[in-house]
Amino acid sequence: MVKITLERARSFNRHPYTAAKLIRSLPSRFVINLPEVGDTAEDFTLYDTERKETKLSDFLGKGKQTILAFYPGAFTGVCTTEFCTFRDMFDELGKMNVQLVGVSVDAPFANKGFAEKYGFKFTLLSDFKREVIQKYGVVWNNLGGVAGYVSANRAIFVLDEKGRIKYKWVAPNPGVLPNFEEVKKALQ
Repeated sequence: MVKITLERARSFNRHPYTAAKLIRSLPSRFVINLPEVGDTAEDFTLYDTERKETKLSDFLGKGKQTILAFYPGAFTGVCTTEFCTFRDMFDELGKMNVQLVGVSVDAPFANKGFAEKYGFKFTLLSDFKREVIQKYGVVWNNLGGVAGYVSANRAIFVLDEKGRIKYKWVAPNPGVLPNFEEVKKALQ
């Protein structure tokens, strides 16, 4: 069980001192579990671009590693750059026996349009209920200054073939791209 840290508290989009004070004041029965390197990724079921329910476990156990990439929103500038970079790496990732799964709070229809427009050959899943982003600790409040809008923060989890987390990166804010070379290094 992992207790929330001050570093994680900073990602709550509140003043770090206030968030940390709040967390320290919680009774132990309210300990928040967040996935960390070495943990087994929690399974979930979300809709894909064809509105088919898809589980994370559907990708595991096939001798492939999985990049689980959370992103704030389809068609946004930084997300487009990130996923076009992954698209351009797709053949290289395939040779490394790696698959990519993207997760956002966008509707399946938006994710489908995003995939079609940019030619993505990997799976995009819709967490429109915002349950998975909470489980994985990648919630971002007030995206783009829109009060009350909750999205995923940009984050990367590299999972081995059994679903164990080998690498975790959560952006300090959604405008920051992952270090793609670092991600590839984590796959070796």
